Amino acid sequence: MSGSSAVGNRRPPATLRVTRRYGGVVYARSPFAIALDGRVIGAVASEQTVELPIAPGQHTLRLGAGRHVSPTRAFAVDPGEVVSFWCRGQMLWPLYFAALVKPDLWIAFQRA
Repeated sequence: MSGSSAVGNRRPPATLRVTRRYGGVVYARSPFAIALDGRVIGAVASEQTVELPIAPGQHTLRLGAGRHVSPTRAFAVDPGEVVSFWCRGQMLWPLYFAALVKPDLWIAFQRA
């Protein structure tokens, strides 16, 4: 059978998974906002994992709650792929003090 339907032409969404681990020097009780490409698309509470559908392609990701923010991470995701990150409050006292000057050190944030 040749040709394709409109559904067949759609690229399947990718999935963004963010896990927030317990702990850190600064343990913020409020959820961390999840900002994809500069736009908030969800939030993750302490000891929670959230999964959000996203478009395949190049993206930037940042987490935050008020002044407590993470570094910005760039990543690429293919159609149907799940990209995972974990975060928590900063664990090291020296970075806690550095975060007073450089706010994007408040949240430890890595690709899983």
